[in-house]
Amino acid sequence: MAFTCLDASATGLSALTTNLNVIANNLANANTDGFKASRVNFQDLLYLEQRQPGLENTLGDLNPTGLYAGVGTRVSGTQLNLQEGPLVSTDQPLDAAISGSGFFVVEVEDTYTNGLAYTRAGNFALNAERELVLANDQGRRLVPAIEVPWGVPEYAINITNDGNVQISYGELFEEIGQLELAVFANPAGLTPIGGNLYTESIASGEVGIGLPTENGRGTIIQNFLEASNVDPVTELVDLINTQRAFEFNSQALKAADEVLQIVANLRRYG
Repeated sequence: MAFTCLDASATGLSALTTNLNVIANNLANANTDGFKASRVNFQDLLYLEQRQPGLENTLGDLNPTGLYAGVGTRVSGTQLNLQEGPLVSTDQPLDAAISGSGFFVVEVEDTYTNGLAYTRAGNFALNAERELVLANDQGRRLVPAIEVPWGVPEYAINITNDGNVQISYGELFEEIGQLELAVFANPAGLTPIGGNLYTESIASGEVGIGLPTENGRGTIIQNFLEASNVDPVTELVDLINTQRAFEFNSQALKAADEVLQIVANLRRYG
């Protein structure tokens, strides 16, 4: 059984290492706009059955319990926390936050599903063609594309709650584009690809793209950004608990190794 203990402790150390990686990534992105924290889900492995419950004993009675020895744990998956992050005022006219469950739609390489990706980060900027793009290292273009005419300053751009993008001329407004939002049956099943982006997967279900305020997609709030929903206090508590669990598994591994050493010495000197 010492070998089983070694295997079980080893699976625990492996799973806890994955948990440490996820916690570290959450903490690293505590200031990333629109970031959604992840958590690790664990599940136990198969059990070694040494006696089934319900067997008759020598008196003809049924044993109320069986005898099972577990062989460890593993990570069953990581799960996104899709709770909305706090809204932060920026006073920047190209910043937009979503109050609701929708995602902004941006253009990516054709290697991804439909060449589209989805984000909660609303920090936009203008590229060389005066198109609205994500203000990240790749400058992903919004879908549908929105082009701001030359000579129009950023402070003259107005984004309404239903995603209508306008430019103002005094008291007059001219529509230049329309923001659209995407929703999914299971947004926790989206695939993260970095750059504050997610792509559609079989688990997420098909994307539903449409106007804000429809079908629970949410409303647009200009001059605000959605901050990361990472709670540093919770993450630090999880980090401490994971560290303690790692130490306990290390002790179990060490104890099993010492037992095997004792058994080997008995065979050698017995």
